[in-house]
Amino acid sequence: MENLEYDVVVIGAGAAGLMAAGTAARNGSRVLLLEKMEKPARKVRITGKGRCNLTNARPPEELVQQVRTNADFLAPAFAEFNNRSTMRFFERNGVKLETERGDRVFPKSGKAGDIANALEYYCRDNGVDIECNSRVTEILTAAGRVYGVLYFNKRGYERKVEAPNVIIATGGVSYPATGSTGDGYLFADALGHTIEPVRPSLTPLVTSHSQRSYMNGLLLRNVRAVLYVDNVPVREEFGEIGFSERGVEGAVALRMSRDAVDALIDGKSVKIVLDLKPALTDEVLRERIKREVAEMQPEEFFGELLRKLVPKQLVVPLAKELDVHSKLYISKVSEAEFERLVKVLKGFVLPITDYAPFEYAVVTAGGVHCDEVNPRTMESLKVKGLYFAGEVLDVDANTGGYNLQIAFSTGHLAGMLKK
Repeated sequence: MENLEYDVVVIGAGAAGLMAAGTAARNGSRVLLLEKMEKPARKVRITGKGRCNLTNARPPEELVQQVRTNADFLAPAFAEFNNRSTMRFFERNGVKLETERGDRVFPKSGKAGDIANALEYYCRDNGVDIECNSRVTEILTAAGRVYGVLYFNKRGYERKVEAPNVIIATGGVSYPATGSTGDGYLFADALGHTIEPVRPSLTPLVTSHSQRSYMNGLLLRNVRAVLYVDNVPVREEFGEIGFSERGVEGAVALRMSRDAVDALIDGKSVKIVLDLKPALTDEVLRERIKREVAEMQPEEFFGELLRKLVPKQLVVPLAKELDVHSKLYISKVSEAEFERLVKVLKGFVLPITDYAPFEYAVVTAGGVHCDEVNPRTMESLKVKGLYFAGEVLDVDANTGGYNLQIAFSTGHLAGMLKK
């Protein structure tokens, strides 16, 4: 194989693929990177609402605590290339970084394109051949090892390229418009790998709350939320939760979505219960309401009391939840209704009936079974010379920069091509 044109073919020019290709080339390999879309890193360019939360600055040893699936599998990848490594990598490649709330790391420019461009330049500067508009159709193997790939180039011609190593970095199926359409699962399955069923993760959740239309555009900060599955509390979060036409969003809902999606798929009942006043005990809140009422005029409305307690968009939903008209005079509100108000403020129930599709999911849960991949090299245990990196693997993590860190860590390790 010494006369082959390339030592490694990387399939997919996303975060993991670019890191893998650049690392392999920097270590002396001749690398071909094939991307079916018209340019590299399309998903990177839109992540984090176009700002790209590329990693998290918390202590490196805490990274695995944020991984939801197969955290132990990722330990060697994190040890080889952790969040500090990622930050140094981009700074050395000309991207200034800043750390924001929650230890989330962003490019100082606020432009995700800077991250995408840095990855592409890293590849090109190290001699990677990048071919876009090139769709791989088959990974070629013989006697249990890889020897190349078949692909259609941008002119529509089928080509065969031989190489002793192939890295699959095709992503999952989230944001399919960016090219993540599950190709890697098909390749892996065809080569005998087990695929853990894929489903959306970090995705908006759909509520059947009767007043959900009033809440579109609402963002609640500093709320406590508890996820219930079949009326059993399974996860608690604190932070922001928002509402849109896609469903219940924000960091709190996204972190809960992994458990919620699995429960819904299993046919279980799901609900989120919000404590809208987590800093106040029931008794303190009760006294707060009494003080507010004492300062109001008898002809003022119940809705005006609610407006002192919650954002405007929650006034009507709360009033309807309590079955008290928002235009009822405050002097007509009973003690029992005030008591119900305390209970609803401390336990606002959002029935969850569905989840948003892959088009809106940040990442994909499920993928290539990690038991069939060497965690110290990312090489397949079934096919020699075949490697995996990034979201195609059955790994996913909480929101906050951790999923891109997984891509960089596994991509770097795969690119080392350790034997």
